[in-house]
Amino acid sequence: MATQRAHVALPTGLLEEIDALVGPRQRSAFIAEVASAEVKKRRLLAFLRSSEPVWKDEDHPDLVRMGTAAWVESLRNEPSTRLEGRDEHLEPK
Repeated sequence: MATQRAHVALPTGLLEEIDALVGPRQRSAFIAEVASAEVKKRRLLAFLRSSEPVWKDEDHPDLVRMGTAAWVESLRNEPSTRLEGRDEHLEPK
Protein backbone atom coordinates (compact mmCIF):
# COMPACT_ATOMS: atom_id res chain seq x y z
CA MET A 1 0.00 0.00 0.00
CA ALA A 2 1.31 3.42 -0.91
CA THR A 3 1.92 5.78 1.95
CA GLN A 4 2.16 9.53 2.32
CA ARG A 5 3.62 11.51 5.16
CA ALA A 6 1.30 13.69 7.19
CA HIS A 7 2.22 16.04 9.99
CA VAL A 8 -0.03 15.23 12.92
CA ALA A 9 0.21 16.95 16.28
CA LEU A 10 -0.63 14.76 19.28
CA PRO A 11 -0.70 15.64 22.97
CA THR A 12 2.51 14.63 24.70
CA GLY A 13 0.75 12.35 27.18
CA LEU A 14 -1.07 10.49 24.40
CA LEU A 15 2.15 10.02 22.44
CA GLU A 16 3.82 8.62 25.56
CA GLU A 17 0.94 6.18 26.04
CA ILE A 18 1.17 5.04 22.42
CA ASP A 19 4.92 4.55 22.77
CA ALA A 20 4.38 2.53 25.95
CA LEU A 21 1.93 0.26 24.13
CA VAL A 22 3.64 -0.26 20.78
CA GLY A 23 7.05 1.41 20.96
CA PRO A 24 8.22 4.58 19.21
CA ARG A 25 9.14 2.68 16.01
CA GLN A 26 5.54 1.48 15.61
CA ARG A 27 3.70 4.78 16.03
CA SER A 28 2.72 5.17 12.38
CA ALA A 29 1.43 1.62 12.05
CA PHE A 30 -0.58 1.96 15.24
CA ILE A 31 -2.09 5.30 14.29
CA ALA A 32 -2.91 4.02 10.78
CA GLU A 33 -4.61 0.93 12.24
CA VAL A 34 -6.68 2.94 14.71
CA ALA A 35 -7.60 5.59 12.11
CA SER A 36 -8.62 2.90 9.62
CA ALA A 37 -10.88 1.22 12.17
CA GLU A 38 -12.46 4.55 13.06
CA VAL A 39 -13.09 5.42 9.40
CA LYS A 40 -14.81 2.05 8.89
CA LYS A 41 -16.91 2.58 12.01
CA ARG A 42 -17.99 6.06 10.95
CA ARG A 43 -18.86 4.88 7.43
CA LEU A 44 -20.97 2.09 8.89
CA LEU A 45 -22.74 4.50 11.23
CA ALA A 46 -23.43 6.89 8.35
CA PHE A 47 -24.80 3.98 6.31
CA LEU A 48 -27.04 2.85 9.17
CA ARG A 49 -28.36 6.38 9.69
CA SER A 50 -29.07 6.86 6.00
CA SER A 51 -32.65 6.70 4.81
CA GLU A 52 -31.52 5.56 1.35
CA PRO A 53 -32.89 2.07 0.70
CA VAL A 54 -30.20 -0.56 0.29
CA TRP A 55 -32.44 -3.10 -1.38
CA LYS A 56 -33.70 -1.90 -4.73
CA ASP A 57 -36.37 -3.86 -6.58
CA GLU A 58 -34.69 -3.25 -9.96
CA ASP A 59 -31.61 -5.10 -8.70
CA HIS A 60 -33.69 -8.21 -7.83
CA PRO A 61 -36.39 -8.70 -10.46
CA ASP A 62 -36.70 -12.42 -9.64
CA LEU A 63 -37.75 -11.62 -6.08
CA VAL A 64 -40.09 -8.85 -7.18
CA ARG A 65 -41.95 -11.35 -9.39
CA MET A 66 -42.17 -13.83 -6.52
CA GLY A 67 -43.04 -11.21 -3.93
CA THR A 68 -41.10 -10.47 -0.79
CA ALA A 69 -43.51 -12.25 1.54
CA ALA A 70 -43.42 -15.41 -0.60
CA TRP A 71 -39.62 -15.29 -0.73
CA VAL A 72 -39.35 -15.00 3.07
CA GLU A 73 -41.84 -17.84 3.46
CA SER A 74 -39.79 -20.02 1.09
CA LEU A 75 -36.69 -19.37 3.20
CA ARG A 76 -38.54 -20.30 6.36
CA ASN A 77 -39.73 -23.55 4.80
CA GLU A 78 -36.27 -24.65 3.68
CA PRO A 79 -34.69 -27.38 5.79
CA SER A 80 -32.09 -25.88 8.08
CA THR A 81 -28.71 -27.60 8.13
CA ARG A 82 -26.81 -24.90 10.03
CA LEU A 83 -27.66 -26.41 13.42
CA GLU A 84 -26.88 -30.03 12.56
CA GLY A 85 -24.38 -31.60 14.95
CA ARG A 86 -24.64 -28.69 17.34
CA ASP A 87 -25.97 -30.79 20.23
CA GLU A 88 -23.22 -33.40 19.98
CA HIS A 89 -21.01 -31.56 22.49
CA LEU A 90 -23.87 -31.54 25.01
CA GLU A 91 -24.17 -35.33 25.22
CA PRO A 92 -22.50 -36.92 28.26
CA LYS A 93 -19.34 -38.88 27.53
